[in-house]
Amino acid sequence: MKSIWKGAISFGLVNIPINIYSAIHDSTLDLDMLDGHDHSNIKFKRVNETTGKEVAYENIVKGYKVKDKYVVIEPHDFKLADAKKTETIEILNFVLEKEVDSIYYEQPYYLEPAKSGMKAYGILRDALKAAGKVGIASFVMRNKEALAIIKPYSSVLVLNRIRFEEEIRDHSELKVPPLSKIKAKELDIAKQLIDHLTTKFDISKYKDTYTEKLLKIIKQKAKTGKSPTPQKMKVVHKKDKEEDLMSVLKASLNKGRKAS
Repeated sequence: MKSIWKGAISFGLVNIPINIYSAIHDSTLDLDMLDGHDHSNIKFKRVNETTGKEVAYENIVKGYKVKDKYVVIEPHDFKLADAKKTETIEILNFVLEKEVDSIYYEQPYYLEPAKSGMKAYGILRDALKAAGKVGIASFVMRNKEALAIIKPYSSVLVLNRIRFEEEIRDHSELKVPPLSKIKAKELDIAKQLIDHLTTKFDISKYKDTYTEKLLKIIKQKAKTGKSPTPQKMKVVHKKDKEEDLMSVLKASLNKGRKAS
């Protein structure tokens, strides 16, 4: 794996030199865009708006528009804004993990300690695990301030970037049923159904079957030159009246009991 950020974790007077690595990779197929006429690959170019000529990547700079002119931002300008945050992941405080709602989670990264930080890294990891807590931290990555939680995962520390509160859209305009207005009997049956289908979470049970099936179709099409005949789906017309909800819940519960 290639490190994408180097710096240190800081909490109190403790400083742990670390490298950051992406913890995920995309499982979807890498599909290219083609011209529908001759299947030629579509290429994107960085073009100068004034001259119409292509600009080499190394000649591109970043700028911010002030009135009618651009102010060019040099690499050192980003560090000048907050040198500490560009090199340090500062743990601001510790909280219970369950207090951080999943809506804030964005992207996970692995943290690897430098040789000099091995002992402190291990102490932080094991202490967090024992306390059942996570660290709330801030730092700058790719010229953007990020908020994150730091938590133990197996034998490593994971930094999971989370969103700021202002990045979460307001949901008050959505039309949803009011809280505590569900009939007690319907709620009881629904809870029984949930309990019946409850298992211990095991991520290995869940697979990206769509990508696997799509790849199978692509291979078959490469072999035969045409798409396979689509299977007819059996359409089930479900009743949507509220009075039918109880019978649907009971039928679902009975079906689950028979299956088990």
